[in-house]
Parts: sequence; structure tokens; C-alpha cells
Amino acid sequence: MARYASVVVDIAHEQLDRSFQYRVPPSLQEKIRVGTPVIVPFGKSNRAIKAYVTALGDVPEWDEGKLKEIEEVPRHLLQVEDQLVALAFWMKEQYGATLIQALRTVMPVKEKVRLREARRYRPAPTAAAALAEAKKRKNCAARARFLEALLREGSLTEEEAKKLPVTPSTIRPLLEQGVVTVERKQGSWTVPEWMGGGAQPPDAASGALPDLLHRPAVTLNEQQKNIVDSLVEAMDHREKKAALIHGVTGSGKTEVYMELIGHTIAQKKQAIVLIPEIALTYQTAMRFFARFGSRAAFVNSRLSAGERYEQFLRAKNGEIDVMIGPRSALFTPFSRLGLIVIDEEHENAYKSETAPRYHARETAMKRAEMAGAMVVLGSATPSMEAYDRACRGEYLLYRLTKRAVFQSHLPQIHVVDLREELAAGNKSIFSRMLQEKMRQCLQRKEQIMLFLNRRGYAGFVSCRQCGQPVCCPHCDVSLTMHSDGMLRCHYCGYAVPTPGRCPACGSPYIAGFGLGTQKVQEMIGRLFPGVPALRMDMDTTSGKEGHQKILSAFAAGKAQILIGTQMIVKGHDFPNVTLVGIVAADLSLYTGNYRASEQTFQLLTQAAGRAGRGEKGGDVVIQTYTPDHYSIQCCARQDYETFYRREMAFRRMLCYPPAGYLMEVLVTSFQEEAAQKAIEQYAAMVLHAGDDAERIGPTDASVSRIKDQYRKLMYVKAQNRQTLIEIKDKIELLYDELHRETCCLQFDFS
Repeated sequence: MARYASVVVDIAHEQLDRSFQYRVPPSLQEKIRVGTPVIVPFGKSNRAIKAYVTALGDVPEWDEGKLKEIEEVPRHLLQVEDQLVALAFWMKEQYGATLIQALRTVMPVKEKVRLREARRYRPAPTAAAALAEAKKRKNCAARARFLEALLREGSLTEEEAKKLPVTPSTIRPLLEQGVVTVERKQGSWTVPEWMGGGAQPPDAASGALPDLLHRPAVTLNEQQKNIVDSLVEAMDHREKKAALIHGVTGSGKTEVYMELIGHTIAQKKQAIVLIPEIALTYQTAMRFFARFGSRAAFVNSRLSAGERYEQFLRAKNGEIDVMIGPRSALFTPFSRLGLIVIDEEHENAYKSETAPRYHARETAMKRAEMAGAMVVLGSATPSMEAYDRACRGEYLLYRLTKRAVFQSHLPQIHVVDLREELAAGNKSIFSRMLQEKMRQCLQRKEQIMLFLNRRGYAGFVSCRQCGQPVCCPHCDVSLTMHSDGMLRCHYCGYAVPTPGRCPACGSPYIAGFGLGTQKVQEMIGRLFPGVPALRMDMDTTSGKEGHQKILSAFAAGKAQILIGTQMIVKGHDFPNVTLVGIVAADLSLYTGNYRASEQTFQLLTQAAGRAGRGEKGGDVVIQTYTPDHYSIQCCARQDYETFYRREMAFRRMLCYPPAGYLMEVLVTSFQEEAAQKAIEQYAAMVLHAGDDAERIGPTDASVSRIKDQYRKLMYVKAQNRQTLIEIKDKIELLYDELHRETCCLQFDFS
């Protein structure tokens, strides 16, 4: 057995971004391997600190007499699998983070948690006689109630018994008499409240695991079946390419995923399914439970530490075969991983906002490579990166062109020019067409979704008469309005005062655009008095079950109108929704980001896909000041191919991804001069990096100071990602040498 362990300590400081060697005591040699969390004495004071084993060996790297000894292995922390440790090393190099930041990311649970013992009660053969006796006796109502429910249901969890209500003092004599038996386990028998208020998945109540191979198969249409057959063959032949399923909204991509997962499980392997939004989790949970029963588990950020620990412990112990959740589910400690599915792969939610700023798509590719698994991506509006790789043959490409529900068709999309509405004297936020279609829909007792496109809203200035925003002449993105009255580009730093008239047409109707869901709800109340309307945004969904309550109420028909931001257009399926109104399509079109057109096309197409998903027809009204923009025109025609070609022409012209690679370098410091000096030195270094690298900036960040820390950034473009990695490595060396004491450094790749 190995006598020495290299560990990285759990402190996210760059100066400690290296391994330290410790002796492994004989009592721990059977417990310690790569990835094991340990407690070690650290520093001059020998304070106990958590660390992770990154390597084992028999040869000391230092004087053995000076090496300290590992103290213990914590009981309540999951070990990181060897693959996940290797993945953490890869993430550190690719995304510019410390090793401990990467290890913390791949660790399934960071907190120390203690699981309580859960109990499930079952009736003994004598329970029926005991029930009859309890009904005859006085003061035994609680005992009779418990036994009656137990015999009716077959078993009851401790939580279910409390709801009867029955106290432990009622159950204790029945256990002592052998009338009731108890089954114990660590954790919980029930599904967490966020997945349906404590309701159990199919087969969980009986304690039996479902026979997945004998469950009724989903009836697939011809397109779905062809894709499943092709991907099953690729999986069986260990095809290393990822696959992209480009399917229109409502085309049944989830059914394809579940067939592939079923095949994966039949091969004695495990699957991870990534979904982008918490709002999707409840609906997705019910569909997967119906198919896979208690062999499926779910995680998201709203679970407690104990609930997350329990789900990952089940995965590590082989008690489940499928894990569904947001990007953190990617690090589920499966030992027989065979499939990773990324649904709605275009979503920004798959990009981490904290170091390491990894993208789940690229990280999934690396984990699948290590595990010999396959990655399947799916979207009605694929990201430019994914579709470009599919077109170049790096991914397998499949298409679903029809909706899966019989007699369900894509909706009719109408584009309304708000400039013409203003010229006609309509100053309302609702066009005449949208108002008329809403009246017709309400008369038919059908439902309406009103989508307020506020994604990435960043204070751009545009003209209400001609529709043109004020843009940067150098970067082809809109300028952002600041409180000092200046419009600034957050790529190159170009700045101009806010004009009083439109630079394009001279109109005085130029200003920032501001509109919220609450204001829309108030206007609906005045336009259609008495019509029940729900609002779904960050304010109304802040509670633990906020999303579920609103969606359940709308699905039950308790409101005819649902108003919301992007969270209402992500995968929800309401058959009675026949009208979708997109109140202001332009808000995401001018966000000062090179991805603005792509994000607008994706959002509008996804929003349009909520209409007419049942047998009834559907209509979509897109209100815009720029009806001729290709992202809006292509959405109206449901024409992804044309949009892709137009957008790629723009990306190639300016070397934006996927035509090239882009790295953001952010420097923060409490001293503005120190931050400015550091970013200027890094910028000068880029000039000597070769012809393949192009620098933009440096400039102030979009928010130039947060919590008294000044923020300076620059962008570096290159045709080759490795060029950016080499520049990152050089900047890190210079940072270690000159700026570590006064600044913090962060990288972001796209």
C-alpha cells in the first residue's frame, strides 16, 4: 500500500495552488485513494484543515522526518472518483482557476452533513386482527387509524404516519407486540418537497425497484425511431462522436432521450441528464419517474445539503441509474457512466458564473471521453458552437422536423411593426393585432402567454420612430447607457454622450426602454377587467415551490393569462395555450453582446413554441421596432438554417466564436491604479503573442466597481484556442511575479 499522499488543501488561494505531501498512517491505508477527502495538520500552527488526495506513492519527495501525517478521513464526505479528480485538473488548465476551486466544483457535496435514520412501517400478518381489536376498544382511535392506513397502503413512511396524525407513542407498542415491522435506512424514503410536496415516485411506496426492461415502451414516430436506432447502434459500437438532435419545439426530443437512457440502463450503465432551469425540474421529474421509477434521482440548487448528499450517495452506491439536474449534476459520482444528455443545450445556464467559469457542454465532452460515454445534445435552437461543429462533422447531426403530438402543428407567427403602431396613434404596449387576438382567445376560453423579453437587458438606447439603437462603430454592438449620461462600449471602451435626437433619422423619440412584468399585469387588468392573470418572474418565484405553484395553477386553468420573462418559455407544455404574445422582441437584440442576435432568435423561437402544442391551432404575435432584422424574420419563418448562415457571416467577419475563440481577462483591485497597471501590462504582452492573437481593450468592465473593487478587462481573440491557453499561462506567470499582492485575476473563455 502507498505510504505517502499528495494533497491539495481546501483553501482557494493562488499561493496554495499546489500539492503538499503527507505520510499515510497504517490505520488509514485501506481507506485512502485518489480523490479521498482527508483532514491534515497545516501550517506552522498545525491547524486541522480539509484536503483532497491527488496522488499516492511509495517515495517521499521531501525529508521523511519533516513530513506530517494525515489525521483522519471524514465520515460524511463522498470521495471524489479518480475521473473527477482528473477532470478537475483539466478544468483548472482550460478555464484558468486554482486546483481547489476546480475540485470544489466537481465535489458532489461540499458541506459536512449527517443523515438521520428514516423509517418505513409495514403490517405483520397479525395486523388485521389488531385493527379489529382496536376498533372495539375505547381510546384506540389513533391506533385504529394507523393500522387501517397501513393495511390499505401496504406501507407507511414515518413522515406519512405523522400526517394521519399518529405519534410515535401510538406506534411503539405495535412494534413491541410484533403487529408492525419497521425498515430503516439512512436518508429519506420520500421525494423532496420541491418535486411534488412529498409525493413518492412510482414503485417507491412498495419498496420494489421497477423492471425497466419490461416497462411499456414509448410509441415513437418514424423520425424519432430512426434517430433512436441510429444512436443505439453508435453507442453499441462505442462511437466517440457526440450527437446533436435539432428538433422543432414539441417534436418529442425527451422521448428520444428516455429511449436512449433505457438502452443505457439495459447495458448495465448509468446516465446523466442536464436540464437548464429549476422551473423545468418538476415537469421533467414526473416524466422521468413515470418511466424509470425510483431508479431516477434529481438534484438542484433548492435542495438542502442533506438532500443533495443523499442523492449523490445513492448514485455512488449504485442505487440509481439516472441523475437529472442542472450543470452540477454533471459531476454525479457514477462509476459506470454510459450516457450524458444535455437538453436545451443552447441555454446560458450551462455556463458557470464563478471560477472555474466552465461550460457544461465542453466539460461533459471531456468527462464522456474519460468514461467512454456518449454525449447527446438537443435543442430546437442549437447554439452556434454546437451546430457549427455538427456541420463540420465533429458531431453527429439528427433532425426532428414535425411535432410529436398527432395533428399538432407549428403556430402561425405574425410580426407587428411598432413604428407603424406609433404612427397610427397607438401608444399602448399592446398592438392592435395582439389586443384583437387576445379578445378572441379569451372568448374561446383558451389561454394566453405574454412573454416580456428582458434577457440581458442592459440599458441600451433606441429610437421609437426608426427602431435603430445607438451602436459602437468598432465592435458592432449597442452602446450601454451609464448614470453619467455617457453611452459606452464594454468591449473596446468607445464612449459618446447620450444624444438628444436619433443619429439615424433625427427623431426626438429616442430613449432607454424600460418595462416590467408588474406593469404589464396592471395594463392587462385595465384592458380585460376580471380576467385572472398570473405573473411569473424572480419576485413571484422566490419561494421554494414558487415555480411549481404558479405553473400548477395555470395548468389547472385558474388563470387565462400567464405573464413572465424567459422562465415561462423554457419547455413548458400547456395544451390550452393558443396565443403567445411577445411584447417587446427588441430588448434582447441590443444588449451590447456579440451573441445578442443568437439569443434573440433562440428566445423568440422558444417562446413561439409554447403556442398550439395540443390539437388546437396556435398564433404568435411578435411586436418589434426592427421587423426586418434577420433574427426576427428567421424566427417568423421558423428558419434556423438561414439564421445560422447570416449569423456565421457576421461571426467570421469579426472573428467571434465559433469562427474563432475569445478570452476575457478581468483584473480587480481595491486600488484603481494597481488594476489599471496590471491590465495594461497584460495587454502589452498580447501584442507580442503572435499574429494569431488580437486584443480588444483594455477598458472598464460594464460595472466598473463592485464593493469598492475596481474592475478592468480586455478581450483576446484567436483562431486557435491553444493560443489563448498559452497567453493565459503567460499572464498567470506575470501575475504571480508582480501583481498577486494587490490584484485578483480571472479568465472567461467563449
